[in-house]
Amino acid sequence: MLEEVERWLADRSWSAADRPLDQLLDRKRAAGTTVSVVLPALDEEATVGAIVEVVRRELIEGLPVPLVDELVVVDSGSADRTAEVAAKAGARVVHRDEILPRLPALPGKGEVLWRSLLATRGDIVCFVDADLRDFSAAFVSGIVGPLLTDPDVHFVKAMYDRPLGDTPGQGGRVTELVARPLLNLHWPQLAGFVQPLGGEYAVRRSLLERLPFPVGYGVELGLLVDALHTVGLDALAQVDVGVRLHRHQDGQALGRMAAAIYRTAQVRLSRGHLVRPELTQFERGPEGFVPRTYPVDTEERPPMAGIEEYALRRVA
Repeated sequence: MLEEVERWLADRSWSAADRPLDQLLDRKRAAGTTVSVVLPALDEEATVGAIVEVVRRELIEGLPVPLVDELVVVDSGSADRTAEVAAKAGARVVHRDEILPRLPALPGKGEVLWRSLLATRGDIVCFVDADLRDFSAAFVSGIVGPLLTDPDVHFVKAMYDRPLGDTPGQGGRVTELVARPLLNLHWPQLAGFVQPLGGEYAVRRSLLERLPFPVGYGVELGLLVDALHTVGLDALAQVDVGVRLHRHQDGQALGRMAAAIYRTAQVRLSRGHLVRPELTQFERGPEGFVPRTYPVDTEERPPMAGIEEYALRRVA
């Protein structure tokens, strides 16, 4: 791991408990900063209502200063009751096609996130996936916190455990098989992110509005890479919010995600890249996530037909 990344992990990786809610409210009041929470949603009636209710109950209502000023669900064409459930729970619901209607909408999560900038006004925009179960308000307050307390931080991603069913730590298969190798090999400054593809992150609007948005599954990787190039590593951070439970995709869906993420990386690689034959992964220890760095096998053997001993054996 680069020394720069080791230092970054020590300086820019926190826990949600590091910034109590009352501290965040004081900073928010003093600075007059506004916060928008956006949930991109497609057929999420089973979970979106509970998420909205938690945000409203714990981060808006009953506080001397609401931490969240806007709570918006952007529905990208749900066939179920997603919009109805979200509105009943207290969110403002906007349909993707109602935002910037002069441009026909393209399918994909990134399209929804991009359009949400036109549907919100907050100085800080916090994205939260709408399929989370057992949702905690720390998913919002934790990642918004550094943006309220540190003016040098512009982009904050959540980090968490991702169990697969009853198996701990085995979720995030596309992250481990595609995104993490790509980042370690081509953007090693980003090797310290535990969940580079996670859908929960908070960003200053002043940065978001300067970044291109891949319209599909590659949006998280694209935004992270472009943020690095735009504001530098020290403006990026991550916060541990515990455990993320959500609906897992089947193998074919994961393949589509992987392809989109690879294509997103491919486009950005045209800008130039640095290859480092190492891969950093993370394990949770008693005091948080611990990085483990392993060499990547980069050597190749030539075709056996060109090996002298093999050719001699065939003659014999």
